[in-house]
Amino acid sequence: MTKLTSSDYAATLLRVSSGALFLAHGLLKVNVFTIAGTVGYFESLGLPGVLAYLTIAAELAGGVALILGVAVRLVSLGLIPVLLGATWVHAGNGWQFSAEGGGWEFPLFWVAVQGAIALLGKGAYALRIPVLDRALGQFA
Repeated sequence: MTKLTSSDYAATLLRVSSGALFLAHGLLKVNVFTIAGTVGYFESLGLPGVLAYLTIAAELAGGVALILGVAVRLVSLGLIPVLLGATWVHAGNGWQFSAEGGGWEFPLFWVAVQGAIALLGKGAYALRIPVLDRALGQFA
C-alpha cells in the first residue's frame, strides 16, 4: 500500500472542488439558462452555436471525471480552452467577477487551477481504471 502525502490530499481537494464547480456551471447552462438559451448567447457573441453544446458537454463530463478522478491530467488540460474562452467572453467587463456581466479574473484563475491539477495528478481517493491508466500513462 502506498503511503499518501499531504500533496495527495491537496490534489484531491483541488480536483474534487474544481470538478464540482464545473458540474455546477454545466448544470446552470442546462437548467437555468437552458440549452437553447446558452446556444443563443454563444451565437450573440458571434460564436458558432455548436460551441455551446461542446462547452456544456465539457463542463458536465469534465466535472464528473474530475470528481471521480478519471483521466484527471487529460481532462484538466482539455478544460483549459473552455476557460480561456470564458476569459475572452468576460474580458470586456473588467477585472472583478462581481462587475456587471462578470469579470475575467475568475475564469483566468481557474485556468491556473487546471494547470495545477494537470501537474499534481489525481491525488488520493481517485477511481482506478487499470485499462485507462495503462492507455493514458502519465495523463491518467
